[in-house]
Amino acid sequence: MFPDIALHPQLEANLKSLNFTEATEVQQQALPLILEGADLLISSPTGSGKTAAYLIPLIQELAGAKSAARAPRVLLLVPVRELAEQVVQQFDQLAEGLELKAFALVGGEDFKQQEKRLAEADLVVATPGRLLPHLENQSLKLDQLEYLVLDEADRMLETGFRESLDQIVTLCPQERQTLLISATLPTPVRKLAQSLLQDAQWVRIGQQREADENIRQSILLSDDQGHKDKQLCWLLHNESYDKAIVFCNSKTQARRLDGFLRYHKFKAALLHGEVQQKGRFATIEGFRKGTTTVLVTTDLASRGLDVEGVDLVINMEMPRKGDLYLHRIGRTGRGGQTGQAISLIDPAEWNLMSSIERYLKTRFRRKLIDELVGHYKGPKKLKASGKAAGSKKKKKPSTAKKKPLRKAK
Repeated sequence: MFPDIALHPQLEANLKSLNFTEATEVQQQALPLILEGADLLISSPTGSGKTAAYLIPLIQELAGAKSAARAPRVLLLVPVRELAEQVVQQFDQLAEGLELKAFALVGGEDFKQQEKRLAEADLVVATPGRLLPHLENQSLKLDQLEYLVLDEADRMLETGFRESLDQIVTLCPQERQTLLISATLPTPVRKLAQSLLQDAQWVRIGQQREADENIRQSILLSDDQGHKDKQLCWLLHNESYDKAIVFCNSKTQARRLDGFLRYHKFKAALLHGEVQQKGRFATIEGFRKGTTTVLVTTDLASRGLDVEGVDLVINMEMPRKGDLYLHRIGRTGRGGQTGQAISLIDPAEWNLMSSIERYLKTRFRRKLIDELVGHYKGPKKLKASGKAAGSKKKKKPSTAKKKPLRKAK
């Protein structure tokens, strides 16, 4: 996989057993720099192999030396618990047989039980909100920390973790290696990188506003919600897929659709922010194993969720931002596989869809379902921007009674 780098024999064997036969571009560029000890800013699209790009060199460095009790050598911060569990799962696969332990420190679990497991962890993957109470309780200490990793930094800042990050960083040794990973590079992420990284190298793969070329993107015009429901059923009955994700903009819509699809005998499952931790884990595991084949979710699953075999993404509602659209459809077409992304667009969503087309500098292909062709064919007139050209409304005559004019005295 990396012919010029001598990896630990057990790590090499694990990579072969996991079919890591060829390194992705981000892995080729990042791995040598991390092993050289450089602080690194990694910007790469979803599905490009960023997690393995930092886990492989970290495991290489951790192998052969056990961390002291309650003093992990690696702290990895993530925005959501699902990503924490996913990173630990991949770490366990890559580090099998090396006597290294990783632990996901997230909310919704017993504090005392977490305290016991932290005592043995070499790598802790934590959400900031759960880590801080354990630091205050001295369940773990960061004075022997060698590596600090911030994964999905853009999302952590979007969800208001900047103050928590600052508190955590002040407890980390100045002599450490820091890795900052982000799919996008908005100004707040660049400022964070400037404050955390020293003499940093930058690995930037692809353009921020490009979808993976393996993903076929299309739109399906819809009259209204009832029409969308029928189209969704048709797509799930007739498109070829092993696993599908249906995205909604709200928990209310996700709940409704989950019930609707179950009523129509689809193997559906629901995932959103108010689902309890145990329920979330069971839902994701069931989806991974194929017990359920359709996952109905909000943007909670638009980033960090890496499930093999997702080859269809349906936007029941168009996301409100171009970056969210990219993250949603990035759940398919991963690891060089092909995928399909279909967005259902009603009249109220045309301008939003057009804005995302402009943001991505593309034009979505139109899809038709012959037996479900609706009345809405798109705007009658378009502006140069692609948005609907609204007709100017005539002003209605005022209905207020005019006061009689008074004669000047």
